[in-house]
Amino acid sequence: MKHTLVAGALLVTAALTHAAGFQLSSPDIKSGGTIDPRFEFNGFGCSGENKSPALQWRGAPAGTKSFAVTVYDPDAPTGSGWWHWSVINLGADVSELKPDAGAVGGANLPKGASHVRIDYGVAGWGGTCPPQGDKPHRYIFTVYALKTDKLELPADATAALAGYMIKANALGQASFTAKYGRAKAKP
Repeated sequence: MKHTLVAGALLVTAALTHAAGFQLSSPDIKSGGTIDPRFEFNGFGCSGENKSPALQWRGAPAGTKSFAVTVYDPDAPTGSGWWHWSVINLGADVSELKPDAGAVGGANLPKGASHVRIDYGVAGWGGTCPPQGDKPHRYIFTVYALKTDKLELPADATAALAGYMIKANALGQASFTAKYGRAKAKP
């Protein structure tokens, strides 16, 4: 039993070591910076362009067969955060998402990839839209390297279900966080 635990710990350590060079960036959003208002949602009192930013990644761990991308706001006043984007089944040869890849309908996604329904109720990008006057929210952009070619999810799967399946198949992940807030409404 002791040998099994040690072997398991070594495998996890090896996987994390291989993922150490895995990096995610965006030419549109600086890690630790403030998100531009053009990426804001258009609805719910927000008036942005609701277009997804470009994302790029490199250094995926050996054995990567596909990728998934998520954007999550842990500060949303819901008790469970807010999923702004979930993309699955990005081929192992894909290393970027172009600007507005999050358009509803998936026409701007790489071949074979698909959106998962997010908390706005659509399968596509849902821009930032924190409550007015709330502290700036954190938006966590993450790319996951997966050990499977394809995640099999129901057509109406939620982002939470996708997140469960993504994490169950992850070899590694790379993230960055940026913030966005909206000023309090004038009386």
